[in-house]
Amino acid sequence: MKLGYNTNGFGFHRLEDAIAIIAECGYSCVALTLDVHHLNPFTAGAAEVNEVARLLHRHKLHCVVETGARFLLDARRKHRPTLIDAEPDTRVHFMYRAAEIAGDLGALALSYWAGARPEGWQGSDEELFKRLAFQADKVEQMARQHGTVAALEPEPGMLVEKMADYDRLAGLMGYRPGLTLDIGHLECVEDRPPAEYPCKYRDVLYNIQLDDMLRGVHRHLFFGEGSVDFSAVFAALAEIGYDGPACVELSDASRNAVETARRAKQFLDRSVNRQP
Repeated sequence: MKLGYNTNGFGFHRLEDAIAIIAECGYSCVALTLDVHHLNPFTAGAAEVNEVARLLHRHKLHCVVETGARFLLDARRKHRPTLIDAEPDTRVHFMYRAAEIAGDLGALALSYWAGARPEGWQGSDEELFKRLAFQADKVEQMARQHGTVAALEPEPGMLVEKMADYDRLAGLMGYRPGLTLDIGHLECVEDRPPAEYPCKYRDVLYNIQLDDMLRGVHRHLFFGEGSVDFSAVFAALAEIGYDGPACVELSDASRNAVETARRAKQFLDRSVNRQP
């Protein structure tokens, strides 16, 4: 696996410093969350993108492009608009730009999610799944055109929250879209342990997010603070020979970013090294 750390856990750092620290901690991958202060896709030109590519190369880091910034598209409404809103154009434009940046950085994957149901929505989920199937297929095409793969992340509180929702979407699309599995999210919303899912979705599993969580509580926790059995998770990933990105996502840890990143790497080294 390419163990990494998400830049959304370095919210008070300049991107170049966050990248350097992540490398110093011994990670081999960066999950780059495009945001207002980290390679803003609407203001960053070719020179800035190329400089980030040089930084990644200098530090020998792989990269995943993450698109979960909270207020990048709308300063007053978190995560809006989404791909399933009535007017998703700003989100679609963002995804096009993110795919371009992913291609320029040689990213291993472009990670995204469905979004929550539209505010005040009174219609059926069937209509929303149809909207998402159309948009997800476009995102898949965008990613391929730029030499990477799209990876949809089931997220608590969103239209695609559980793996059953992902399966429903895949049925509408006629194929299984690329997948991001957040281990904490699985612990939060699924009835079965997270370790049971990598094998089932191994053919489309392009990205892993690592965090602990408690059942039914959507809060990203440091390892050991939740109820995830990480020994079983890493054993499952080893069993399928997963060699893609696996990045820590602790977006609320920015106040202690450096120490948290170091401690997380120490935990991962101990946990992964236990596997045969």
